[in-house]
This record gives sequence, C-alpha cells and structure tokens, in this order.
Amino acid sequence: MTLPRRFLRLAFHLFYNQFAFTYDTVAWLVSFGQWRAWGATALDRVRGPRVLELGHGPGHLLVQLARSGCQPIGVDLSPNMIRLAQRRLRRADAHVPQARARAPWLPFRSGEFDSVVATFPTEYIFQAATLREICRVLKEDGRLVVVIGATLGQGASARFIDWLYTVTGQRETTVADEPSAFEQAGLTAEVETETIGRSEVTLIVAEKIVRQAA
Repeated sequence: MTLPRRFLRLAFHLFYNQFAFTYDTVAWLVSFGQWRAWGATALDRVRGPRVLELGHGPGHLLVQLARSGCQPIGVDLSPNMIRLAQRRLRRADAHVPQARARAPWLPFRSGEFDSVVATFPTEYIFQAATLREICRVLKEDGRLVVVIGATLGQGASARFIDWLYTVTGQRETTVADEPSAFEQAGLTAEVETETIGRSEVTLIVAEKIVRQAA
C-alpha cells in the first residue's frame, strides 16, 4: 500500500472513530444526499425478525429495522459510533441492544439470527474468519445481506465515489473476486443491483447452505 493510500486509510479510520460526529454530514455530501437511501436497500432483502447489523455506524438502519417490525441487534467496534447510535435510538424510542465486538468473534449463540446485514463495510466482511462467524450465528435458512457500494452514473461525482470506496477498502475484494470464500464458509452468494434515482446500488445476498444429514 502506498504512503498516500495509507494516509487516506488512517484518515478514514479517524473519521469513523474520533471524528464520528461528522460521519452523517460527510456521507450526505459525498453521496449527494443518497447515503441513507442506499443503505435502506437492505431492508427488503432481510429475512425473519432476528437481524444482526454488523458495523451499525450512526444507527440509521437499526432504527429502520426496528420500525419495520424486526428485532435488530447492532454490533460495532467504534465506541463513538455506538454512542451516536444509542442517542439516535433513544430519540426514535427504539429499544435495540448493541454490543462492541469484532466481526470474527461475535458474542452470540450459534443459529441465533435470521439475517445478518452490513452496509458499506470495509474489506473485513470478505475475510474468511468473518464469513465463517456470520454463517455460525445464522439459522439454517439464514441470509447475509451486504450493501457493498453505489455508483452515481457519469461525471466527477461518480469518479470521486469510486475513488473513495477504493481507498477505504470497499472495492478491494468482491464476491466475483473470491466466490470460494463464501462457499468455504457455508454460504452461496449472488450479486444484485437496485436503481435509486440516478444511482445504482450493488448488494451481495448470500444464503446459508443447509447441510444434509448423512
């Protein structure tokens, strides 16, 4: 990784942690106001009431999940994001449990969730340990939904969004690059797209493979 890129990755880390209070504003600006709508594309794809959100950030999707009748639980590693989400959930009168944990070591029982969802995660979501842990906490017919990115069509804004995903690690690995990683973890994955206005959102929807008894 080049020095400028390392600097940008560090800046993104600080943005998600120490400067988390700026997250919503920056996300709104770089997406031209569409960031929340992009993340909300996961809602129609989750299955069942018990939903785990990995990297919940400022908590917008947790509120939407709770209002849709789901029973979500949020996980994030950033204490700052956890506090932001807690405040948003209180304002929405949504009672959603949260936990501070890393994705490869989730503090939940096996088979506890109908769905696991993540929006705009970095490359951790494609790591073998993370995928195995997701598969472990999913029920036998469970589903993983990942909002992996979005494009704004043509022009400078589209190029900027693509560059931002690249430097933050969101375009380093895709299901097309490593399809076997999902299979080895016990998941079958497909890429889906959804058009939101003039942008196109890309998602990965993965199903837990049901093992047949011998």
